[in-house]
Amino acid sequence: MYIYIFILYVAALFSEKARKLVRGQGMTMSELRTQNEELIGLKGCVWFHAASVGEFEQARPIIERMKKARPGQKILVTFFSPSGYEMRKDYDLADGVYYLPFATRRNAKSFLDAIEPSMAVFVKYEYWPAYLKELKRRGITTYIIAALFRENQPFFRWYGGWYRKLLTCFTTLFVQDERSRELLARYGIENVVVAGDTRFDRVVKILEDKREIPQLMRFAEGNGYNLQVTGYGMPATPQIIVAGSTWQEDEVLLARYVEEHPNVKLVLVPHELTDTHLRFIFNLFQGRLVRLSEATLMNVNTNRVLLVDKMGLLSRLYRFGQVAYIGGGFGAGIHNTLEAAVYNMPVVFGPKYHKFREAEDLIACGGGFTVHDYATLEAVLDDALAHSDEYGRKAGDYVQSEVGAVERIYGLMVND
Repeated sequence: MYIYIFILYVAALFSEKARKLVRGQGMTMSELRTQNEELIGLKGCVWFHAASVGEFEQARPIIERMKKARPGQKILVTFFSPSGYEMRKDYDLADGVYYLPFATRRNAKSFLDAIEPSMAVFVKYEYWPAYLKELKRRGITTYIIAALFRENQPFFRWYGGWYRKLLTCFTTLFVQDERSRELLARYGIENVVVAGDTRFDRVVKILEDKREIPQLMRFAEGNGYNLQVTGYGMPATPQIIVAGSTWQEDEVLLARYVEEHPNVKLVLVPHELTDTHLRFIFNLFQGRLVRLSEATLMNVNTNRVLLVDKMGLLSRLYRFGQVAYIGGGFGAGIHNTLEAAVYNMPVVFGPKYHKFREAEDLIACGGGFTVHDYATLEAVLDDALAHSDEYGRKAGDYVQSEVGAVERIYGLMVND
């Protein structure tokens, strides 16, 4: 851990993300040292820790359920990632949102001394040895939710004995699927419950959000833009692709597709809104786009690409499209496919999806599709747009069939 911290401080000299992380860690440690009243006032809280915003969305339904049943319960949320902290630092159901101090034994003791949690909840892949060991030593009920296990993880390698011991620090491991439970059982780990993934409950609740976005509605209508003319002499109705959490590799392919398919419009929601990334997008589309922050009901249809340059809107935007493209599949891994699938729309993504159970399930049920280059992207998008209702129903039915993890997890938490 100390080597990692040193490397991170060096990286902070060159990387804005690393600088934010180092500064955020510093803020939390400063509040610990000065016995900040807000932090100390969280004693007895239920502590939720998520790596970033994606994992937080898996914890969020549990927090909401807990607050509904016990309004006076104090909730602390910590993040490791700057993007998670920045997007959710004002989360209204949390009594405190902080960066998690680096996982050294000294930091773990200082942090737990300050907050004295009644319960700790980690999400999916968060296994910090110093914190888990200190929580167990203090006898604090500790859970991990939405966990997934695969044979190629360190826990199950020839050197994995030390890692597997960490799993005994949890009171219960709530895993997403039976495959994870069976794998753990082979190694004698029995404190496991197959509960599913809370994101299914979360995305179904998003459907209740009926707030309108006038610029998106006008953009989807297609009025005012000279689209491809049909054989009947009338402007064709545009088909809308909503591309969420995209990276450069995704955007290059999508730009070519939109250029070569004049009856298609694109709602583009980049994963990052840095100046560098925005410049790349502007150059890629050569000025043939309008930014949501500058869009009006008059100008929104002067281009076929709407660039969403505001954070926090994506989950409400998919309903304006016929097909969703989920970014990240040409990098570290795809982003949230469920936020789109819940709207009964086919979901398309790049080749790096195998760590995501829901992506594999969507492919299996006929509601999801993977691509690995422009040729496959074009063929898949053409087909998905032509059969969006059929494929979309399959995606939506899959999401609805997986709802229920929140009640399973919360019911066991309150009865432990």
